[in-house]
Amino acid sequence: MSVGIFDSGLGGLTVWRGIRERLPDQPLLYYADTAHAPYGTRPMEEIHDLTVAAVTAMWRDVDLVVLACNTASAAALRRMQEAGVPQGKRVLGVFVPLIEALTERGWGDNSPPREVAVQQVALFATPATVASRAFQRELAFRAVGVDVEAQACAGLVDAIEDGDMVLAEAMVRAHVDALRRKMPHPQAAVLGCTHYPLVADAFQRELGADVRVLSQADIVAASLADYLERRPEFAGGGRDVMWTTGDPATVSARATQFLRRPLSFEAAP
Repeated sequence: MSVGIFDSGLGGLTVWRGIRERLPDQPLLYYADTAHAPYGTRPMEEIHDLTVAAVTAMWRDVDLVVLACNTASAAALRRMQEAGVPQGKRVLGVFVPLIEALTERGWGDNSPPREVAVQQVALFATPATVASRAFQRELAFRAVGVDVEAQACAGLVDAIEDGDMVLAEAMVRAHVDALRRKMPHPQAAVLGCTHYPLVADAFQRELGADVRVLSQADIVAASLADYLERRPEFAGGGRDVMWTTGDPATVSARATQFLRRPLSFEAAP
């Protein structure tokens, strides 16, 4: 059975690449809701409904879906889990693996919150993710005494998807400057959007070498590998496929440019 990876657009391809490199034999279904991207400026209720509709379509072919979109994770994951998913299905997000890495927990460690080494954390994310406070909520389940300062990075996803890296790096500089006015000396920075690994070097450069920058692709891949080892019933056969709600030819061309490798999308059913 394939593992599903859902994103509003192309950002989740950084997670797809990380999982593909970590689990080369695991078939993957990637679903890009390109027709409605970006999610980051939409109302939370609309993001929830779009995410549920996409994941419901994916259940036909997969038993496990990773929401490789921080905005979708923020708006929909907890509500979906509380409402109950179909029997034998699972939906996971990308916040928890990142927080487990930040707080130096083992994968799946659900022990009570405790003090951790990192006390000052900068969060860079889309406006919707920042407004949801989902990262802070999940962090509070695992750590105490951590100060999180969030910076909504309006426009950065669009610049990255358009391939305008000069503009994207200028935006990173501006958003880091804005963050530092609120938190001058963060110990760690969380890149809370799966597009942002493509400009991780710019974030690191602007924040300085003494700030630990965490992005999600490798972290989520390592967490998923551990999950599948513990729950092997969710791994297995199937075929690699990529779906989009946009125009397949256009999305294939943009995705190929995005990851600099040939990628081919089909129309989502």
